[in-house]
Amino acid sequence: MALREIVHEGDDRLRKICRPVTDFGPKTQQLIDDMINTLQATSNGVGLAANQVGIVKRIFVIDFQDERGLKVYINPEIIKTEGEQVNTEGCLSVPGWWGEVKRPRYVTCRAQDREGNYFEVTETGMYGVCLMHETGHLNGELYKDHVIPGTMYRDN
Repeated sequence: MALREIVHEGDDRLRKICRPVTDFGPKTQQLIDDMINTLQATSNGVGLAANQVGIVKRIFVIDFQDERGLKVYINPEIIKTEGEQVNTEGCLSVPGWWGEVKRPRYVTCRAQDREGNYFEVTETGMYGVCLMHETGHLNGELYKDHVIPGTMYRDN
């Protein structure tokens, strides 16, 4: 496993719609392992999308370091949302900045695991926020695109 460089806002790859994964072979497995290693090496990240490490493919990983464990999402689709909540979000690709974002309270996501098997999850709270945030990355969005006006701030 290797650490990959996290690209920052301004890099064109963050604004591209990522390509679906069709090959679950060794190159994809290496990318996933590198993404996990890179995420775990960060001090405050809980999710990482492939385009954040410069690869324009529909993959992200989430690790809240809780009972759910680390989860790999390939070709994710948000298939249902409900309600709303407002939370503070930041991003490894926009270091030092935070903002308030309104997102759904409940999120159902359908994706494939690293072997290509389909699964669905329904999440609430910050995990649901993370599903929306990371799926947004794969669609060429940054959380800043959704920040409530006047709520963006910088680390002290």
